[in-house]
Amino acid sequence: MTRHVLSVDLKDDPAVIEKYKEHHRRVWPEVLRSLRSAGIVEMEIYLLGRRLVMIVDAPDGLDVQRYLANHAASDPRVGEWEALMKSLQEVPPGAAPGEWWGRMERVFHLPAADTARVQSESARRA
Repeated sequence: MTRHVLSVDLKDDPAVIEKYKEHHRRVWPEVLRSLRSAGIVEMEIYLLGRRLVMIVDAPDGLDVQRYLANHAASDPRVGEWEALMKSLQEVPPGAAPGEWWGRMERVFHLPAADTARVQSESARRA
């Protein structure tokens, strides 16, 4: 399993930001089916101001950028959804040429710890 973290900006307009949030409260079923059919295991989108960060867990070897490009072509309704979302977005600073959702670089990782060991160490310190 590979985790991908991508970013895009919403247009700098409070009404656009609210519209984006509203659409994501009721994602169209065709969009959800397309995501699942590609093997996307889990996806989350976070918002800070107008910056969106998408976290995608996908099978190893799945090229998420290529998948996102093909996703819109998978079904006319998915294409309509993607065009609607794109109309609310702007390419973020630092995105590579041709990217819409910019691939973020991981700069730190705290790996999952052995729970029993961590609890034991915490108990000793207390």
